Amino acid sequence: MKSKTVFYCTECGNEFPKWSGQCAACGAWNTIVEEPSKAEDKRSAPGSRNARGKKPVTLREVDITEELRFDTGLGELDRVLGGGAVEGSLVLVGGAPGIGKSTLLLQICQHMGEHQKILYVTGEESERQLKLRAQRLGVDSPNLLILSETNLSDILDAVEDVSPDILIADSIQTLYSPESQSAPGSVTQVKECTMALMRLAKGEHVTVFVIGHVNKEGAIAGPKVLEHMVDCVLYFEGDEAASYRILRAAKNRFGSTNEIGVFEMAERGLREVPNPSEMLLSGRPVNTPGTCVTCVMEGSRPVLAELQALLAVTNYNVPRRTSNGLDYNRAMLLLAVLDKRGGLRTNGLDAYLNVIGGLYINEPAADLAAVLAIASSARDIPIPDDLVALGEVGLTGELRAVAQLEQRLSEIARHGFKKAIIPRQRRFKLTPPAGLRLFEAATVREAMALVLDA
Repeated sequence: MKSKTVFYCTECGNEFPKWSGQCAACGAWNTIVEEPSKAEDKRSAPGSRNARGKKPVTLREVDITEELRFDTGLGELDRVLGGGAVEGSLVLVGGAPGIGKSTLLLQICQHMGEHQKILYVTGEESERQLKLRAQRLGVDSPNLLILSETNLSDILDAVEDVSPDILIADSIQTLYSPESQSAPGSVTQVKECTMALMRLAKGEHVTVFVIGHVNKEGAIAGPKVLEHMVDCVLYFEGDEAASYRILRAAKNRFGSTNEIGVFEMAERGLREVPNPSEMLLSGRPVNTPGTCVTCVMEGSRPVLAELQALLAVTNYNVPRRTSNGLDYNRAMLLLAVLDKRGGLRTNGLDAYLNVIGGLYINEPAADLAAVLAIASSARDIPIPDDLVALGEVGLTGELRAVAQLEQRLSEIARHGFKKAIIPRQRRFKLTPPAGLRLFEAATVREAMALVLDA
């Protein structure tokens, strides 16, 4: 007898009676997949074997004490997680191949293994390969257990036997459930394995870290519902040719999603960078046109970033526009404002914008720095090396106030900058830090006159 099949969308999870090129619920294309339908006993589902007999409770009976957190041994990772890992949480770590995901999780085992039992499951390496990597990183905790296995049932049996406090799965795409006929790494397998690990984390209060591969678009491979299942999604970003890595939270049920952690890939693993501003400004050119420094907020941390711009005469009918680290549409908006309100003609010029250090800026406080860097490159006039620009640029060329200005100015003064140009529009009286001189401007034209025409 032929087994029945069901069709569902990997983006929204809705089921359909037959296959279709476009999802009728969310409108996504080529997201309908087929999987065999099986009448599964929920009590025997993977990861739920110890969750029998659980009864509903009233809302008043739920314990609302603060969640139990523990340190991972890396302060930058604890910052991104919201103050440390939460007991019974499911954390998904994604990133490009070779970026350092496995190194990060193996490295924290040394500190966490002092008080907790850890089971490290690897589906991509043998026990010997993992041992060699652990020796290079200086990891030799007696509470670290390793298992080279891809069968989900065997992994859950091992969890039941050793009762670990922390489970690390490297990676979710290599695991497979024998109850499903799909190949390992398929959408169905990734979803079922993640669901089993989620039941394990919530039912047994085991903290689970899962490594996930990314596709060519940079998103975590597998169904979109994978990110909805987990409690925290961390993205490890950075250029493989560079030594610096940025850890960013895309989702966090126990903390902010705006925090970032900065690491440096060294010979013996990842090294924390407690002062990312110093790292991002290292090697900054002196007395060179087309560069300007700004201060952006990454969660509760002010970070100084360098924006560079290059304008050159185009050799094509349509000028080229490139933006790296800054939203492309935002960059085109700033070019249009400069052309219309700033008196700087950029129609026949190629424009290239770049944020140094692999940082991606998505807040409008960096608008003024980008505008000044563009104008500096176009006029071939350098911006003073001790000046920082802050301000949001409107479509009429006006400068708008930015949030947390006092905290930004304190960070600017701490790194030795002497001047800061800020919007004249403010809601409160501002007292500048000692040694920092403030220049106010109401429009883009005024700011360009202060910086470039002095």
